Amino acid sequence: MFKKICIIGCGLIGSSLARIIKKNNLAEKIVSSNRSDSVNKKVIQLNIVDESNSDTKRMVANSDLIIIATPLSSYEEVILKIKDSLKSGAIITDVGSVKENMLNLVEKNISEKVSWIPSHPIAGTEESGPEAGFAELFQNRWCILTPSKKSKEKDINLLKNFWEKIGSKVDIMSAKQHDYILSITSHIPHLIAYNIVETTLNAQNKTESDIVKYSAGGLRDFTRIAASNPIMWRDIFINNKTNTTKMIDDFIKNLENLKKAIQKEDVKKLEEVFTKTKKIREEIIKAGQDVKKPNFGRK
Repeated sequence: MFKKICIIGCGLIGSSLARIIKKNNLAEKIVSSNRSDSVNKKVIQLNIVDESNSDTKRMVANSDLIIIATPLSSYEEVILKIKDSLKSGAIITDVGSVKENMLNLVEKNISEKVSWIPSHPIAGTEESGPEAGFAELFQNRWCILTPSKKSKEKDINLLKNFWEKIGSKVDIMSAKQHDYILSITSHIPHLIAYNIVETTLNAQNKTESDIVKYSAGGLRDFTRIAASNPIMWRDIFINNKTNTTKMIDDFIKNLENLKKAIQKEDVKKLEEVFTKTKKIREEIIKAGQDVKKPNFGRK
C-alpha cells in the first residue's frame, strides 16, 4: 500500500500501528523515530519496525506516510524538524485527540506538495510504551479524519483505505465538530475520573490502603481511566480548553441539581435522572460500542 511508512513516537498507539502495518503488509518498509535510544532499541527487538533512530529527519526522508504519535505539545517541534525532509506527495497524519489547534499549526508549516490529514483512532488502554501495543487495538474502532485545506481528495481516500485495512471504521468531519464531540464522549469523562480519584484520596480519614482494600467496582474502574498517560491528557485539556471548560460548567450545574435533589429527598427527580442515564448505556451497547456482560466482560 505504501513503500515507506514512518511512525514518530512508538508508545501504545504508535507501536500498535507498527504491529498491524507489518502484520497486514501495508508497507514495504516501516521505520520509527523516538527521542529515547532505549525505545529505538526496544522496537527493533520487538521486530515491529525495520529501522528506528532518534534522527527524525533521516527517518522521515522518502516516506510516503508519516504518522505523528507524540504528545500534542510536541507537534510544533516535530513539524519544524521534519518539514524540509518531506518528499513531494507525502501524506502526514497523526493520532491526537484534539484537532482544530493542531490542524492550523501543521498546515501553516508545510508545503502545498504535502497532504496533511489529521486522524484520530478512538482506541487505547491505560497502558503506555512500546511493550503495551498490540495489533488488534484498532479492530472495529472508529477512526475520525479531519482533513485540512491542504488535503488532496485522492490522499484522503488513500488514508481512509489505510485505516480500514487495519480494522477501523472511518468517519470524516470538521476539526471543530470533532473537538466538540470528543470533549463530551472522552475528555470530560477522563477529567471526572481524575477528579474522583483525587477527591477520594483527599477525603480518606484512615489510610490509603483502606481505600485500595475496599474499593468497589465504581472506584476501581475510575482508577483505570485515571491511570492514563498524564502528559497526553494534560495536552488534551489545554488544547481543547474552550470545549472542555464549557462541559465542566454544564457538569457542575447538573451536579448541583443532583445535590439539591438528594438534600430535598426528591425521589421523582433522582429516578428521572437515573432512568434517563441508564438508557444511554443501552444505546451504547446497541450501537456496538460495548458488550452487555457483567463487569464489562472482564474475566
